[in-house]
Amino acid sequence: MEKIKQIILDAVKEAVFDDKEKLTVTVEPQKLHFLLQTLHDYAELPFDYLVYLIGMDWGEKLGVIYLLSSSKDPSQEIIIKTGTSDRENPLLYSVTDLYGTAHFNEREVYAMYGIRFINNPDMRRFLLNDDWVGFPLRKDYDADPALNPVSVESKDIIDTAPRIVETPDGKLVEETVNIFEDGDYIINIGPQHPSTHGVMHFRTSLDGEVVKKIDVHSGYIHRGIEKLSESLTYPQILHFTDRLDYLSANINRHALCICVEKAAGIEVPERAQYIRTIMDELNRIDSHLLAWSAHTNDLGATTAFIYGMREREIILDIFEKVCGGRLIINENVVGGVMFDIYPEFQKDVKAFIPYMRDKLKEYDRFFSHNVIALGRMVNVGVLKKEDAVSYAVSGPAGRASGWSCDVRKYNPYALYDKVEFKEIIRTEGDSYARYMNRLDEIEESLHIIEQLIDNIPEGDYCAKTKAIIKLPEGEYFQHVEAGKGLFGVYIESRGDKTPYRLKFRSPSMALVSVMPLICENEKISDFIGIGGSMDYVIPDIDR
Repeated sequence: MEKIKQIILDAVKEAVFDDKEKLTVTVEPQKLHFLLQTLHDYAELPFDYLVYLIGMDWGEKLGVIYLLSSSKDPSQEIIIKTGTSDRENPLLYSVTDLYGTAHFNEREVYAMYGIRFINNPDMRRFLLNDDWVGFPLRKDYDADPALNPVSVESKDIIDTAPRIVETPDGKLVEETVNIFEDGDYIINIGPQHPSTHGVMHFRTSLDGEVVKKIDVHSGYIHRGIEKLSESLTYPQILHFTDRLDYLSANINRHALCICVEKAAGIEVPERAQYIRTIMDELNRIDSHLLAWSAHTNDLGATTAFIYGMREREIILDIFEKVCGGRLIINENVVGGVMFDIYPEFQKDVKAFIPYMRDKLKEYDRFFSHNVIALGRMVNVGVLKKEDAVSYAVSGPAGRASGWSCDVRKYNPYALYDKVEFKEIIRTEGDSYARYMNRLDEIEESLHIIEQLIDNIPEGDYCAKTKAIIKLPEGEYFQHVEAGKGLFGVYIESRGDKTPYRLKFRSPSMALVSVMPLICENEKISDFIGIGGSMDYVIPDIDR
């Protein structure tokens, strides 16, 4: 990292370095964009992957934390911080021209902290209405319900957006721009639509049957989970993770547990590591089966949907026997797992492996080569590799575009460094590549489980922990490979039993953010199929 430090100093002349677990650099707002552009364009190791964009209220400053990584080597990470002391009119520079994923993330920071970003093309709030009073994640937020009364009246949709533009001579100009062109024919897909995979609203302009532009509206079920977490202890926060991407509930909870355990120095028993890894892979198969089923149903194949649900039901039965939960799986706790495996667990899992392999062959025979299905997926919704990186589209969707981004490979956790499996990568980047990736990843998950199921050691399934867990002062990150991609947890601790700031990094937000790009110039009839191939789930966004 010494070479990277020198590049940073050459770019901005002055910067504050902090050699923590990850290289952390603090710069002035005026120098931020040039620094990120320099790192983004660094040929030897381009930091072209914006993993996190985190709004912060440090008291004396409002600011942003950027965690950057490289598509060439995702194990390399740098943290960049910047902030402003102006709490009345906080302004920072946008990086949307460098990272596509910054667009929605900057709008979320504006909604939650009131920070506006110069040169962001659309500074409407994301997740909240534009008339919301106050900025909820600020420490001085007034949560009086009277300020934001609940209304059952429908509000008019305004297809204009404010923005702040810096002119060539350095002046800031505030203006309002139209989202759509005059005369555009606009239809509403969602928010109440079964194939939007949750309460999501896509304002879509059409030229005949062809999609011209999509304007994404989210926040219909926004629950303020990150704000609520600031007043809860770490064990109390665990249940929130199950309710983000509920199809990766066990994996999400695992991420928060690892983050807390690393910070607190808690050693997890080996037996618990085996149980966690096996349960994670069963959860991944469960997620991919529902993704496959919903995608085929989006394309009109009801029978395929029923078949996928049939296999998924077996996994849910195993989950229920382990911990009592089927969808919301409360197995992981800080220090290990809540319940030991039941006596027939290994037998049930081992019986499922050959059964599932046989069903994968069945799926291949009756649907994967169907001429109608191929016509709806091949060369439809193409996502190029560079766009997948820019929009931070990870998971099976990112790997379908040729991007090696599996957290289990480049930053292994639990037992992933002790098992052998292939990272499934395709280069076509279309709906069919994403479809096939999930089926192939089911096979790899079966292979991982096979290597572990007969080797579960005896011993404790949970470490003894204190009733009240206080994390040392500091910042802590943890990534895991969830069913839809990189799920991340960021905690800033001030040494208390509750976090000063907690951020969940949602893979689904990246998947939705790229929809306007990959649906442009596609037929409206293919819009739903493209969305199914991305496999986003909306509560994962509406945190």
